[in-house]
Amino acid sequence: MAADGAQRPLRADARRNREKILAAAVRVFAEEGLDAHLERIAREAGVGSATLYRNFATREALIEAVYRNEVAQLCDSVPGLLAQHPPFEALRAWTRLFLDYVTAKFGMADALRAIAVAGGDPYGRSRDMIQAAIAALLDACAAAGAVRTDVGPADLAAALEGIALTSGAPDQRDRAERLLTLTLDGLRTAHP
Repeated sequence: MAADGAQRPLRADARRNREKILAAAVRVFAEEGLDAHLERIAREAGVGSATLYRNFATREALIEAVYRNEVAQLCDSVPGLLAQHPPFEALRAWTRLFLDYVTAKFGMADALRAIAVAGGDPYGRSRDMIQAAIAALLDACAAAGAVRTDVGPADLAAALEGIALTSGAPDQRDRAERLLTLTLDGLRTAHP
C-alpha cells in the first residue's frame, strides 16, 4: 500500500502469479469442491504456498477473489460478443455464458453466503457490473430495433437470476435453456 493509503498496482510478475492462482483455483475448486487443499492450488498455479498466501490470506479471500474475477470476465466479454455478432445474437450468447457461469459457481453459493454473514462483501460491485453488461447489450439491441425498450437491465438481470436459481443446477440445464429462450423471445420486437 502506498503512503496515502491507496493500493499500488501489482508488478507484472506479481499480477501474473495472481492470475495463475485464480485460474488454478477455478479448476481445482471445480474438480474437488471448495474444501480443496490450497497447496494443490499453489502447485497447479506453479507458485509456492507463500505466494498464494501473500495474495490470499484465507480460503475465503481466495473464494471471493475467484468469484469477482469470474464476474469480471463474464462482463468483459460483452464488447467482443457485440463485435462478433448481431446485437440480439450477442445478447443470446452472453445470457448463455451467464448460465454457464452460474452453473459453474453453483457450489460456491454457500461459501459466498458464509463470507457475507461473517461481514465480508463477496458480491461487492458484481450486481452493478452485471447490470451494466446487460445494459450495453440491451442498448445495442434497442438501437438495432431487435428488442422492446420497456424492459431494463434490472428486469432482465432478475429474470436471469430467477432462471439460474430455479434451473441453474447442472442437471437442470435443458430446463434453463428453455426458460432462457422463452425470456429472450419475450424481449424481441414484433419485427426484429
